[in-house]
Amino acid sequence: MFNRRETQMSVVNPPSSKAKIKPRVATSQPLHAAQISSALLKLKTLQDLSGLGKTSIYQRIKAGELKVIRLGKRCTRVRGEEAQRFLQALASEVAE
Repeated sequence: MFNRRETQMSVVNPPSSKAKIKPRVATSQPLHAAQISSALLKLKTLQDLSGLGKTSIYQRIKAGELKVIRLGKRCTRVRGEEAQRFLQALASEVAE
């Protein structure tokens, strides 16, 4: 059975964390950054420019239609010139 005293102590003295956790602030890139050929664009920026969703972009990366630069496990970027080429190919694909 439960010891009443142990449960009361755990409620009175909850584990304290001294480090304050700050929420992440999403920083967005300006859309005109895609016009700079050497710029490294976030996938979110490419989503905003192309109108495609995250899954569609990852499918196109896997298919080899879009070349990306992986800077780490969770950091993927697209060069500005590659984004321009991809958007032009996407526009011609839609026009057909």
